Amino acid sequence: MAPSPHENIRLPRRELLSRAGIGLGMLGLSGLLSDEGLLHAAATDSEQPLRPKRPHFPPRATRVVHFFLNGGPSHIDTFDPKPLLQRYAGQPLPQSFVTERKTGGAMPSPFSFKRYGESGLEVSELFSRTAQHADDIAVIRSMVAQVPNHEPSLMLMNCGDSVQSRPSFGSWLMYGLGTVNQNLPGFVAMCPGGYPVKGSANWQSGFLSGTYQGTSIDPKLGDIQKLIENIRSPHASIAVQQQQLDLLRSLNDAHGRDRDDDRLEARIQSFELAFRMQSEAAEAFDISREPKHVREMYGEGVHGRQTLMARRLLERGVRYVQLWHGEGQPWDQHRDIEKDIRKTSAEIDQPIAALLTDLKQLGMLEDTLVLWGGEFGRTPVSEGGSGRDHNHYGFTVWMAGGGVRGGTVHGATDDFGFKAVENPTSVHDLHATMLHLMGFDHEKLTYRYAGRDFRLTDVHGQVVRDILA
Repeated sequence: MAPSPHENIRLPRRELLSRAGIGLGMLGLSGLLSDEGLLHAAATDSEQPLRPKRPHFPPRATRVVHFFLNGGPSHIDTFDPKPLLQRYAGQPLPQSFVTERKTGGAMPSPFSFKRYGESGLEVSELFSRTAQHADDIAVIRSMVAQVPNHEPSLMLMNCGDSVQSRPSFGSWLMYGLGTVNQNLPGFVAMCPGGYPVKGSANWQSGFLSGTYQGTSIDPKLGDIQKLIENIRSPHASIAVQQQQLDLLRSLNDAHGRDRDDDRLEARIQSFELAFRMQSEAAEAFDISREPKHVREMYGEGVHGRQTLMARRLLERGVRYVQLWHGEGQPWDQHRDIEKDIRKTSAEIDQPIAALLTDLKQLGMLEDTLVLWGGEFGRTPVSEGGSGRDHNHYGFTVWMAGGGVRGGTVHGATDDFGFKAVENPTSVHDLHATMLHLMGFDHEKLTYRYAGRDFRLTDVHGQVVRDILA
């Protein structure tokens, strides 16, 4: 891909840059040089693989924040009301279902739904704060995945393939667009308390250069020294480290002249990014710099903190931020779903609503794509009398912001919420739509590997045009 002309890079307003503490020399026309002059200008992909690049057509969104509800949130209890379940409560439903585990009778949602906004979008009481933004949200109620197991479905949702190790969505975005701020990772994955089983596979770069891999952060650690290990050198000043890095670069250049190895270049880039982050990451992750009323708006819990960190990263040019919810798989609610889902939804309803409000106030929502969802949904019948089993036949995700037509509903599940029956939407369709909003034809964003061209959507995917503004 050719370098992007910098006039095509949409930046936050000048006052945003001032609020972020970033000079226009970093994010403006010079683009690739920091205020401290820590970067050397580069002209080729191998020398500067993360430089900003031009998408296929003018984008509606230039950055993404993905709220990932690990474990599979129940659509029936959140954004897809099914009142008919009440008639059959505790009884077998008048149609057969194939579930992963033994399940019982119909289990109506214990939560009330209400219409919000001019659009009248129906949302559960569990997300009453998020629902205040109903007219900005497009709900897809007809998502389908391939299998009812966590690990393959996690990989499918994040990497477009449930079997093979493939680059994640964030890595494809970095490959296609590069990143505006060369002093911060362009792709950040935050997961409180650590990561789920095989979690790193969901922000990997696969066969793409390791330069495009996500940077994982545990926001529970709080202090910047713990949040990002070795962010400060106890042995050398910034000036001395710059001299060391210059020497290391010259040695690596000499070593690499006769070696065509992306892994070597990725390692070099990671060293240089780590150094550059010393000058900016501490400030970017420090939410104490935010006004008190802003911190209170997001909430004091770890999810409020990580969501506020995400906004600070997005306004500093980070391209893709994924916010995993909780430790382990908190939305895998096989038992006591009424109690558990109250807790999990309460942890993120306020931060999500705060982010949407904040992005609007800052003029960023119009070119920031927000995605909410998990790897699949839950069954309309009970498991163990109080929980719901996995359901990949029909579930819900929603999007807001950059190019999305708010207040809309796409597709539908059957009367009981088990299977998508109207406009079934695959994960490949979702990815194709997201890439379209980012300015890409998903069939043309390809990478040559193992003798053929690969893409995020493999040989599938249709843009869901009903939800485009």
